[in-house]
Amino acid sequence: MNKNDFAPTPPMGWNSYDYYDTTVTEKDIQANADYMAAHLKQYGWEYVVVDIEWYSNDAGTMRDKYQYIPFGDDEMDAYGRLQPSPHRFPSSEGGKGFAPLADYVHRLGLKFGIHIMRGIPRGAAQNHLPIYNSRFTANEAADPSSVCLWNPDMYGICDNEAGQAYYDSIIALYAEWGVDFIKCDDICDSRLYREPLVFSGWHETRMLHRAIEKCGRPIVLSLSPGPAHIDRAWHYAENANMWRITDDLWDKWDLLKEMFWRCENWQDHVKKGCYPDCDMLPLGYLGKGFGNAWACNLTHDEQKTMMTLWCMFRSPLMLGCELTLLDEWTKSLLTNEPLLALLKADRHGRQIMRTDACAVWMNESDNGGAVCVALFNLKDTEETLSVRLDDCMDDVDMGREYGFRELWDGTCLQTVHQTVQTVVPAHGVKVFMCQSSGI
Repeated sequence: MNKNDFAPTPPMGWNSYDYYDTTVTEKDIQANADYMAAHLKQYGWEYVVVDIEWYSNDAGTMRDKYQYIPFGDDEMDAYGRLQPSPHRFPSSEGGKGFAPLADYVHRLGLKFGIHIMRGIPRGAAQNHLPIYNSRFTANEAADPSSVCLWNPDMYGICDNEAGQAYYDSIIALYAEWGVDFIKCDDICDSRLYREPLVFSGWHETRMLHRAIEKCGRPIVLSLSPGPAHIDRAWHYAENANMWRITDDLWDKWDLLKEMFWRCENWQDHVKKGCYPDCDMLPLGYLGKGFGNAWACNLTHDEQKTMMTLWCMFRSPLMLGCELTLLDEWTKSLLTNEPLLALLKADRHGRQIMRTDACAVWMNESDNGGAVCVALFNLKDTEETLSVRLDDCMDDVDMGREYGFRELWDGTCLQTVHQTVQTVVPAHGVKVFMCQSSGI
């Protein structure tokens, strides 16, 4: 199997974390899957992902002290493989795991994903549990010196036969369940890790990739959190389909503005099956699992900016909101077909220029399709922005005018002296598709 064939275009879907944190239930997953199938599937949205601590029976019960309860009440089989919490996911009773829920999602014409932490449960190692279909025990696979700094559920895994056997065992189980997507956490590396002796994520990424190759099922591998290391781009591309280029992204303008230089750094590493990941889209209603739900704090113009940059860059698109609470305006952001078309396999994006005040991106087809140009206003006031066609198009005919259609409001304009010029609101964007035959 070629892992790049698993995701020929950037994956699009929904993830439970931004709204539910550690508290999502089977009914929540089903409700969001139902909404996606009814309202978003036709636009390319297809993955439904159960995020962190689905195996925890007591997740969220000590929120005043812990986000992730140390040595909590976790479900695990006799081989040290974590299982869904049965009171949160009733269909998993009797050792069925996520197979019934995956079947539910698949019947809707969607794909099913789960979150995992890198490593092996500490309880499995401490109790020397056998590793399924091997001669090894969990303690032989575990690296007690490598523990996640923010979620202590797991030990890292040693780069040895026992470690590979454990990863083989869990990936084989997930394949049996019908898992199509794995988001592995604490593995992409981040600013939290600087000493190689306490971070085993580099070899664990390779081991996960090998396990997926063996399992016989095409499973997309997503690495989290970032920021990813640009000098390790080859490593991510060799072993994964997606990798986070930022820490957790929330609905704050400063965090969104920072993504422009991150995308600039990673723009040359976007290719079939390999996608630097700008993180989830914090749109709609967020945060119920953290205590109190809130509506996205980004302005409408900032939300358009985020959607446009993600599409121009060709990042994966993962929603973090409660889908059943989407209003029509937010839904319109997610169903803009001309903008979503920029994610197609034959397209690529690149930055033309960036200053503290503005940025210009273009996206074009390798097959001679129409060029798309986005002008982003990074200032706090409305501004007039412009870009010359010869900066973003090859073989510009200086003797003719070009027509452009704006992808958010449908307005049209003509070039003036081979220049696209328009008024852009504060923190906003105007994104134009060139009509090669005129408007």
